[in-house]
Amino acid sequence: MQWKRCTGKGGNSCTNVNGEVVIDANWRWLHVKDGYTNCYDGNAWNKTACPDNKKCVQNCAIEGADYSSTYGITASSNSLTLKFVTKGQYATNIGSRLYLMKDTNNYEMFKLIGNEFTFDVDLSQLPCGLNGALYFVSMPQKGHGTPGAKYGTGRHSLFLVTISGYCDAQCARDLKFINGEANVEGWQPSSNDPNAGVGGKGACCAEMDIWEANSIATALTPHSCQPEGYSVCTDTGCGGTYSLDRYAGSCDANGCDFNPYRVGVKDFYGKGMTVDTSKVMTVVTQFIGSGSDLQEIKRFYVQNGKVITNPEPQIPGMTGNSITQAWCDKEKEIFQEDIYPFNKHGGMASMGKGMDLGMVLVMSLWDDHYANMLWLDSNYPTDADVNKPGVARGSCDVTSGVPADVESASANAQVKFSNIKFGPIGSTFAQPS
Repeated sequence: MQWKRCTGKGGNSCTNVNGEVVIDANWRWLHVKDGYTNCYDGNAWNKTACPDNKKCVQNCAIEGADYSSTYGITASSNSLTLKFVTKGQYATNIGSRLYLMKDTNNYEMFKLIGNEFTFDVDLSQLPCGLNGALYFVSMPQKGHGTPGAKYGTGRHSLFLVTISGYCDAQCARDLKFINGEANVEGWQPSSNDPNAGVGGKGACCAEMDIWEANSIATALTPHSCQPEGYSVCTDTGCGGTYSLDRYAGSCDANGCDFNPYRVGVKDFYGKGMTVDTSKVMTVVTQFIGSGSDLQEIKRFYVQNGKVITNPEPQIPGMTGNSITQAWCDKEKEIFQEDIYPFNKHGGMASMGKGMDLGMVLVMSLWDDHYANMLWLDSNYPTDADVNKPGVARGSCDVTSGVPADVESASANAQVKFSNIKFGPIGSTFAQPS
């Protein structure tokens, strides 16, 4: 998949970079090394092949991927299309998660501060409950295990099991492999997801959500973490989505977000609105600062030849249309957040340190078996007063987003990312004067 590295002004001095995309090992077929017996079947482990975390890696292997037929993924020139539900020869696949690679051995590492990241997106087919996400995490450049990034996510042959090295601010515990070992011990199959479960370990790191969105709502959200780089947590101590105590871990599971609808601008983003989600749009995100000092995150949209700035909030007491530490402090105050983990785990200073480590680009399409995506596109928490600032995040009904319903009614949904550009501030598009 091609993308562009830019150097000049106004998007006119950009050169093609021939990158690759690779699917996360969590989606791949896992079976015994010398046969075709599943090591992981449905949402449970084969206890014979995988009696513990270490022996599972010794006994099992992952298969290469038929990206289009099995996973509904197509890459063409500078674009990547992710389909939601794909009925393959042997199984039905739901969603996907991919990484941008520099070459067959390394993920592309982006240093975001002082630069801007631009891409085109078509999410016109994404309804309530779906999330076409593009984001960055501070995961290891080479993944984990002996083959690391290259073989942890595979190609078209059979390889010993290793890890993509994925981590995020939820301290992901749904990963089948953590830090070069399996996540068998303590694994609990999901009660409402036939393909997933939660293990005894999780993988944590700083996360910059440039784009979490469907055709109804969007959020720009940094998540702080201490330490900022890859770390392993255990059980409920991980916190985040997959643990009983969401705030027990070392990372900010909530984030300091800018969602136009959530700050009271309900006619800015959506079909037929200022940013028209029925059409392709260009999304620009700027990271103002130097070194590891992140001062500000700014957002622009370009559509129909017009540059559109983020809107000013319509909630009394809130001002500004970009994310700064002052914005996050005010968000905590106005939204009356009892717990605000973004600041607890270092705020913008922590996010800047995570960016300075270098971050890997992730692109995914998913539905939400924990909260039905209501935190993005509806009223959340669902039992809160909708008139309380910050509760209304999108126009979707609180009954929407149930995965079984979305997977049935919107199986053909897809998101398309294309025309990625990266370079110094002002180099990827023509800024307004």
